[in-house]
Amino acid sequence: MNSQKIIVLGAGAAGMMSAITAARNKSHVIILEHTDRCGKKLLSTGNGRCNLTNLEQSELFYRCSCKEFPRHILKQFTQEQTLKQFQQLGLYTKSRNGYVYPYSEQAGTVLDILKMELERLDISIIYNIKVDKICKTNKIIQIKTNMGDYLCDKVIIATGSKAAPKTGSDGSGYEIAKKLGHRIIKPLPALVQLRCAGDYFKAVTGVRCEVGLSLLINGKEAISDKGELQLTDYGISGIPTFQISRYAVKALDEGKKVIAQIDFMPDLEYEEFKELIKRQMEWFPEKSLEQILIGFLNKKLVPVMIKKAGLANKIVVKKITDKQLDVLLDWIKSFLTEVVSYNSFDQAQVCMGGVDTREISKETLESLRVAGVYFAGEIMDVDGICGGYNLQWAWSSGYVAGQNASKG
Repeated sequence: MNSQKIIVLGAGAAGMMSAITAARNKSHVIILEHTDRCGKKLLSTGNGRCNLTNLEQSELFYRCSCKEFPRHILKQFTQEQTLKQFQQLGLYTKSRNGYVYPYSEQAGTVLDILKMELERLDISIIYNIKVDKICKTNKIIQIKTNMGDYLCDKVIIATGSKAAPKTGSDGSGYEIAKKLGHRIIKPLPALVQLRCAGDYFKAVTGVRCEVGLSLLINGKEAISDKGELQLTDYGISGIPTFQISRYAVKALDEGKKVIAQIDFMPDLEYEEFKELIKRQMEWFPEKSLEQILIGFLNKKLVPVMIKKAGLANKIVVKKITDKQLDVLLDWIKSFLTEVVSYNSFDQAQVCMGGVDTREISKETLESLRVAGVYFAGEIMDVDGICGGYNLQWAWSSGYVAGQNASKG
C-alpha cells in the first residue's frame, strides 16, 4: 500500500483535483488552504455558471513562455477524460457552442461534487493557515506555517495566481516558489478590461454590439477577435477584449504603443456596407445622416461616428460628398482608440506569468529545482483564452501533479 503523505497547498480547482487524484492512489493527503473555504474562485467562473471546459481544444488556446509545455500536460488528461471523471462523480453537463457547463448552470454544483469526493476519500482541509516556506532535509519536506510545521513526502503547490485576490488568489505562492529557487516571470493581469483614451466613452457606456476587434502594437497587427464588445465609461470589455487583452497588457508593460481597432460592421465588407448606405441616401435624400445611421448602428454610437468624421448630426444626406462618406465609413469600419492602461488584478479573470515552466518537468510537473515539489494550476506561467480553457488547465495539471506525486 502507498503510505506516502502528500500536502497540497491551495484548495482551488487544481488543488482539489490533485488531492483527489493522489488520494485515489492511496496516498494520505492533506490540503492547506489560507482562506476560510475551498473553491472560492471556482464559484465565480463562467459568471457563476462554471464553464468547466471546452469541447474544442488546441495548444493554440494556451499561452506560455515555453510554448510546448501546456501540450505535454493537456494530452495526459484531456477534456474527454475531464468530462468522464465528472460524469463518474455524478455531474451532468451540457454544452453550448462548445462551452461546457453543469446542467444546473451553477458553479456551486461543481464545487459540491468535488467536496463530496474529498470527503469520501477522507481528505482533510485545514483552513486559515498561512504557509511561509518549504524546506527539504534529506527526503523529508517541511512546511512552515503560522500553525506550526507540517512534514510530508511530497508537496503540490496549487496556490493560484494574483488574479481575483478577493477569492484568495493573492499570489502568495510565488514567494514560496521563489524561496525554493524558482524564477518567477512577472505576473500581469490577463483576460481583463482595457482602458482607452477618448472623451466619448461616457456617452456610449453600456453599449453592446458585435464587432471585429484588432490590436495594433507599434503599428503592426498583433491579434484579432470577433464577438460582443461591451463599451464602458473608461474603455472596452467583453469576450473579444479579454481574448486580446494579454497582448495589450504585455505591450503596455514593455512601453509600446497600443491601439484598438474596432470594426462596428464586421459582417459586411467595406464596399458592401458603402453600397447599402448610398442606397439609403438615394432613397431618402432629405433624411439627416443621424437618421440613416440609426438603421445600422446602436443609437449611442451614431453621434460619436458623425463627430469623428467631422460632420454635423443634422446634416441632410444629399449634401454629403463621396469623400465625406468615405471618412465616415472608415471610422465605422476601422475605429481607432489608443489603449492607455488596463484594469487591475481585482478585475482580471486570470494572470499571465508565474513560475517559469522551464524549471518544471513537462511530463510530471515536478520541480527541477527541488525533488518532491510539484506544481498545479495557475501558479505556473500558463494562461488560456476565454471559454473554459483555464479551468481545463487546472483539471489537467491537477491530475498530472497528483498522479506523479503519489508515485513511490
